[in-house]
Amino acid sequence: MTATVFANARILDPSRGLDEVGTVIVRGREILAAGASARNQGAPDGAEVVDCAGKAILPGLVDSRVFVGEPGAEHRETIASASAAAAAGGVTSIVMMPDTDPVIDDVALVEFVLRTARDTADVSVFPAAAITRGLAGQELSEFGLLRASGAVAFTEGRRTLASALVMRRALTYARDFDALVAHETKDADLGAGGVMNEGLYASWLGLSGVPREAEIIPLERDLRLARLTRGRYHAAKISTAMSAEAVARAKADGAKVSAGIAIANLSLNELDVGQYRTFFRLSPPLRAEEDRQAMIAALRDGTVDVISSSHDPQDVDTKRLPFAEAASGAIGLETLLGAALRLHHNGDVPLLRLVDALSTAPAKLFGLPGGTLAPGAPADLIVVDLDEPWIVREDAIRSRSKNTCFEGARMQGKVLQTLVAGRTVFSA
Repeated sequence: MTATVFANARILDPSRGLDEVGTVIVRGREILAAGASARNQGAPDGAEVVDCAGKAILPGLVDSRVFVGEPGAEHRETIASASAAAAAGGVTSIVMMPDTDPVIDDVALVEFVLRTARDTADVSVFPAAAITRGLAGQELSEFGLLRASGAVAFTEGRRTLASALVMRRALTYARDFDALVAHETKDADLGAGGVMNEGLYASWLGLSGVPREAEIIPLERDLRLARLTRGRYHAAKISTAMSAEAVARAKADGAKVSAGIAIANLSLNELDVGQYRTFFRLSPPLRAEEDRQAMIAALRDGTVDVISSSHDPQDVDTKRLPFAEAASGAIGLETLLGAALRLHHNGDVPLLRLVDALSTAPAKLFGLPGGTLAPGAPADLIVVDLDEPWIVREDAIRSRSKNTCFEGARMQGKVLQTLVAGRTVFSA
């Protein structure tokens, strides 16, 4: 059995509260030891020793919100191409959204994703199934069968359930299987026609806005239903100060709720839309700077549990249009860590908390292996130079789609190596 010793690394493991210089020993598919005392065990016979002085080792990132085009829109992204992008970004596990064609709402589709991932992907792919059949917002999917077949959560993907009754039934049904319901909230009526954050800047650009209330009104409904049903609810992608306050209140009341945020809403604000830059048309939209600062504070204090890339590949035909006509969404697997590390380098969020939100917390929330460097855990880890600068270049992007918010952006912190189950799947 092959073994590798990563020596003299800064080890960051939120699952054990570790931030120390030490050694990580990988044997086969598992972590044998990790920490300052690991070197006392000695290197296994025949082990390769890698000097990681000046480098950090983190648990592999767990991205809880990834849209993939396969099946149905393989020209935008396949499971294989998403996997390659993930590996380059230090993401070792992805939760795949059900917004495919056909929708992931039955066992056969879950099995298709798992089989295709097993055959073509270098990272772990975990499908989330649709809450309702066809994402139509009416008839619930077969949660029990889908859960048993490998679905790790239930979500409507980009869509919001309009019916409070359907959401109540979903939370109640999911509770019986200890399943997580993840939901992006946007009131269809309030958000109709809106293409960016409602406010003065949208008015200057002559664009229709999406008010903050379009997010908070259905979110407040969902949080109350989570308390009522005692179901597990994840506010998948919040973006406003009001939403963070609502989640904090629900947590204080004992509801089984959690919250996530897309890295774009932590890194950018509405002014980045500039002169109608369609790659910055997102859902939820980039908000005002005061909302971004409130979300950073919510991440820092734990109100926001996880950060996702919300990787959403769109092709040229859907993005090279007038802003109001362009599709929303941006890719993010390859820039997730670099963009997140801005919060560390700026002193906004402690590094261990940041790694927790990118890895340990989503793994725990979705019940996935990984997110830890504890002995016996899968050897899903990344070697990172936290200070190395790099520039996002379109020609270096591995995703099939190139709609990144960060083209030309300067990043600080680069993934040098990605291991999944002890196997190197990316090396810079």
